[in-house]
Amino acid sequence: MALKITVNKSRCISSGDCVETAPAVFQLDANEKSDVVNSAGAPDATILAAARACPVKAITVVNELTGEQLFPPPKK
Repeated sequence: MALKITVNKSRCISSGDCVETAPAVFQLDANEKSDVVNSAGAPDATILAAARACPVKAITVVNELTGEQLFPPPKK
């Protein structure tokens, strides 16, 4: 599926867990903050695992086709 991946840079603490989990999708920028370099660089399950690995939930993943937020789960 087509995923829109965003990183809240002010929330990112540079743990690198996302880069470790999906290095073709995430890289650390010059400020050591996570950056999306290729949103199609890994299978969807790997991208979601990388988002879940973030200790501060700085990564949001949305299904572009449906608009459904896959991670973090929307609050009800």
